[in-house]
Amino acid sequence: MAEQKFYMTQKGYDDAVERLKYLQTIKREEIVERIAEARGHGDLSENAEYDAARNEQASNEGEIVELDYKIKNAVIIEENADTSFVHIGSKVTVYDFDLDESEVYEITGSTESNVMENKISNESPVGAALLKHKVGDVVSVNAPDGAYKLRIDEIA
Repeated sequence: MAEQKFYMTQKGYDDAVERLKYLQTIKREEIVERIAEARGHGDLSENAEYDAARNEQASNEGEIVELDYKIKNAVIIEENADTSFVHIGSKVTVYDFDLDESEVYEITGSTESNVMENKISNESPVGAALLKHKVGDVVSVNAPDGAYKLRIDEIA
């Protein structure tokens, strides 16, 4: 089975490596200390503090495994100043016909996406629909609740 590739900018890759290092060292150590402290409170079968710390440990270890896998399978996207088409790293101004409004999205790899900052993954319905298109193109976005159209007004 072929390894899945994760597209990242150099900054995204560096941030992921830094986050992994933090999880493996500082956070892991903090959780171990909380578990040891909770053990000192007696009966583990009725110790909510212990259970919470163990759950946090499992979550942290899961994030470590996932991040490590993504870093090992990362493909670094070179900075590209070409604004003739949409690619990972582009900031795209689109007009949504249904909502009658414009929005600016930055196309990123899946590890860097952040909806609150309008950074959308190249694998998301909007990101995938916009890729390789040019200013003036109208693209159809196949979203879970139905298709809708966006017009590309600017690429930066």
